[in-house]
Amino acid sequence: MKIVVLDGYAENPGDLTWSALENLGNLMVYDRTEETKIVERINDAEIVIVNKTKIDKTVLDACPEIRYIGVLATGYNNIDIEYAKKRGILVANVPTYGTFAVGQFAIALLLEICHRIGHHDKVVHEGKWTNNLDWCFWDYPLIELSGKTMGIIGFGHIGKTTGRIGKALGMNIIAYTPNPQAEDKKEVEFVDKLDDFFAQADVVVLHCPLFPETKEIINKTNIEKMKDGVIIINNSRGGLINEKDLAGALKSGKIYAAGLDVVATEPIDKENPLLTAPNCIITPHISWAAKESRKRLLNIAVENVAAFIAGKAINIVNK
Repeated sequence: MKIVVLDGYAENPGDLTWSALENLGNLMVYDRTEETKIVERINDAEIVIVNKTKIDKTVLDACPEIRYIGVLATGYNNIDIEYAKKRGILVANVPTYGTFAVGQFAIALLLEICHRIGHHDKVVHEGKWTNNLDWCFWDYPLIELSGKTMGIIGFGHIGKTTGRIGKALGMNIIAYTPNPQAEDKKEVEFVDKLDDFFAQADVVVLHCPLFPETKEIINKTNIEKMKDGVIIINNSRGGLINEKDLAGALKSGKIYAAGLDVVATEPIDKENPLLTAPNCIITPHISWAAKESRKRLLNIAVENVAAFIAGKAINIVNK
């Protein structure tokens, strides 16, 4: 059985091994695949593994041997899953592999905003402390989180993890989600109305999927409902934020700071207004990328393929 990985570099730049997948079939791994090369590389493959490479109707029609598509991620909007279903092709994702890494990274973004450790380390090495008149200095306000309210939009596995860390820092945790689970109400206060949620939160953390109802949920109208000086954290999906509106709110000071690991178009466009917005920390979509997290992802992806070959497919998103 031929297995082709079309864009394996982000998942495994060399510090992991594909050997477990190799044991399941005739494996070919490509670091990256240009759009013009996709069909050529998978036209005789039965199993295709992708991360962000787009597999649409045109590709599927040109590759009649495909029986299974495995996604090296939780999201699968790069796959035409409905057409794949019509063709009898199963599509599987990898759920929950990055829970701890992504929750930890959300808090890292928040703590960087509160303390600007990177900046202060840089200016110390440049000599500012050596030449300072006083025994200490700081270039940004330092923020204590204890007693402040963290509002989390989306309270799945990652939202819960971030909330628990926030609580350990002494924060009050509230959450907004369409269908709160009864058992979760023991952990956190759910706010029914989004307007009330925005009015209460000192820090807004986005941990929800990108659906039509959540697209640009951070926009000018909703920003106006927030506290002055609110902090925004997003390491979920870039499309949850209207980037022009966020940049404007950062410039006006309505929003004190934003910590972002995702943007609407990736890699980030050089004209993105957030690149010139004040107090905006942007990292290159790396919340998921801890080695432990990537190893877990690969292990689950291999389990998915093995289950498919055994006729007991798991984690299928287009049943």
